[in-house]
Amino acid sequence: MQRLTTYILVAMVLGIVVGYGCHELWPDPNTARSIASYISLFTDIFLRLIKMIIAPLVFSTLVVGVAHMGDVGAVGRIGGKAMLWFVSASLVSLLLGLVLVNLMQPGASLNLPLPEAGAASSIRASSLSLKDFVAHLVPVSVFDAMARNEILQIVVFSLMFGVAAAALGEKAQVLVRWIEELSHVILKMTGYIMLLAPIAVFASMAAIITTQGLGILVTYGTFVLEFYIGLAILWCLLTAVGFLFFGKRVFELVSLVRQPFLLAFSTASSEAAYPRLMEQLARFGVSPKVISFVLPLGYSFNLDGSMMYCTFAVVFIAQAYNIDLSWGQQATMLLLLMLTSKGMAGVPRASLVVIAATLSTFNIPEAGLLLIIGIDQFLDMGRSATNVIGNSLAAAVVGKWEGDRTPEPGAAVLPEPPPGTFDQAEAAEAAGATQPA
Repeated sequence: MQRLTTYILVAMVLGIVVGYGCHELWPDPNTARSIASYISLFTDIFLRLIKMIIAPLVFSTLVVGVAHMGDVGAVGRIGGKAMLWFVSASLVSLLLGLVLVNLMQPGASLNLPLPEAGAASSIRASSLSLKDFVAHLVPVSVFDAMARNEILQIVVFSLMFGVAAAALGEKAQVLVRWIEELSHVILKMTGYIMLLAPIAVFASMAAIITTQGLGILVTYGTFVLEFYIGLAILWCLLTAVGFLFFGKRVFELVSLVRQPFLLAFSTASSEAAYPRLMEQLARFGVSPKVISFVLPLGYSFNLDGSMMYCTFAVVFIAQAYNIDLSWGQQATMLLLLMLTSKGMAGVPRASLVVIAATLSTFNIPEAGLLLIIGIDQFLDMGRSATNVIGNSLAAAVVGKWEGDRTPEPGAAVLPEPPPGTFDQAEAAEAAGATQPA
């Protein structure tokens, strides 16, 4: 596992070098885009493979996890704790982005003239209204939801399926065991797919640099740098909160999730890190029932990096056009983003969609999105990686609230079975070891 992490890091560096070489050799934008499209084919295939297993993985692990809880009360209890964490973390992330962008003023020096009234971006601002989101929660067909990888809809169906299976008890045990075996197969497939991660990371970095070059980071250097400073502060804040719950063991959690973190960062996709994150949380000692329940919910409701980016980007665009937003307006914007951003994980370029909707609400030119679309890929890398940290901490904390017993620092970590098979104590018994208190 350590070796794969090293390969990913080396692939990132090589991708930057190769991309820079291609950008210098073929400066014509059309040629560069053509070359990048072929390079990114490897990344596209990798992400398609990951998306191929997301739906059956979420369905199988969540159904088995809920069915093994045995009662609806446990589902409601864990769900309530998870949502309490998600709402609190989202509020902190939004507030941190708002405070930092007001302190740093990254857009104040641009002094751009207001665009023409008809100027707009290609992003549909109306894609994420609260009414549409609530209606979108329930799938018209579970097969349609799985075909389109609508995680939130899959979660709703899987929760109902798992609760029904738990209510039937012994009558549903054969079906639950079959779904449990399905999760084993999907996790085995995950292992094969993850071997391709370094190639996908190399291709992703090379394609970006080929088309954009290193110069775009210089052009928008202040905005990119200050946003990543904000992310670093958020990482430290999340780690500090984790320290309150786990003490020094929080650094063990950070070490375990470094591979999913790097994978999400280099591919700019939280989904790419999902299967590996499940495995690493299990190694930390979080119970399979908590992982299989909290993690899918987190991918829809706990996008800490994306939350911070929304407030940061909206105020940045307002600053660029010299539009003054009062503290009252900014407070209203924060509450609006709390509502409209939930479930954004299933929408392509979701952060941009949410930002576009917010801009139109506060009469800020939607064309301001064009200021950040060019570097959105670089920003999305940081957002996706931050979402991994936030969701891993959420699952670990909810697990602790549920009484998970995790190994002490320095203790040997047993190989973790796939989620839903058997718990930590049974794993220790199977290995002839004693589970530490």
